[in-house]
Amino acid sequence: MINRYTGRTLSLEIALWALAAVFLLPLFALVNLSLKAPHNPTGAFVIAGQYSVENFGRAWQDGHLGAALMNSAVVAVASILLVLVAASLAAYPLARLGSRWSRGMFYLFMIGLVVPAQLGVLPLFLSMRDLGLNGSLLSVILAGAGSSIPFAVFIITMFLRETPRDFEEAASLDGCGPIRTFWHIVVPLLRPAIGTVAILNVISIWNSFFIPLLFLSGTGNETLPVRISGFVRTYYADWPAVFAALLISAAPILIAYFLLQKYIIQGFAGGLKG
Repeated sequence: MINRYTGRTLSLEIALWALAAVFLLPLFALVNLSLKAPHNPTGAFVIAGQYSVENFGRAWQDGHLGAALMNSAVVAVASILLVLVAASLAAYPLARLGSRWSRGMFYLFMIGLVVPAQLGVLPLFLSMRDLGLNGSLLSVILAGAGSSIPFAVFIITMFLRETPRDFEEAASLDGCGPIRTFWHIVVPLLRPAIGTVAILNVISIWNSFFIPLLFLSGTGNETLPVRISGFVRTYYADWPAVFAALLISAAPILIAYFLLQKYIIQGFAGGLKG
């Protein structure tokens, strides 16, 4: 059966093109402003008479974005690894034990999803100060991972509750202990959920501004968002450099997505299905 091209189909195509334009306009404005040469109109949607990549070189050099890029990468990778390990170890007993204690602990983790993180900023800052971690990447890694763990525990616990226990019971009959069963049986089964957690958290950790500003401002360990904010001053803002730096900041995430999109989509779909 051949579907006929009708007025309804045309209306749907027009609506989809309009929706695509809505999403592409901010990207066009970002690229347009980042490439504008000096003394050109500054409007976001105004076509300039001359474009140049000079803003990218100036943003990279003046903002010391090379070191900031490395700091952001270290924070993102370390935070995600810490989240995945801690959340997986916490979710396994919460999902498999049916006791009142495990249900209470699960609800305790869920409180972390609704309590604003800003409420814990002062005691967190004082704790990091007392531990001598202020100004170090470790402080941002611990803070970022801690704020992401409740949601990760929720995703992995719900995934495990929908996963049959057949392989775990077979491993137990073969003499595997709980730890060995977890690492060799459960963790491979958790790949879709782990992929989902990593995907949903890496962007927020990469783009996090407040926590790195709180712990790293004024040191040599600033992450990309903190470095980029340095282009905006009290009486002057270097907007072309800001937008160029924003594109530089987004590039690693976009490149990683395009290279791994097949696995990202599979992991995300599998995690939601579980």
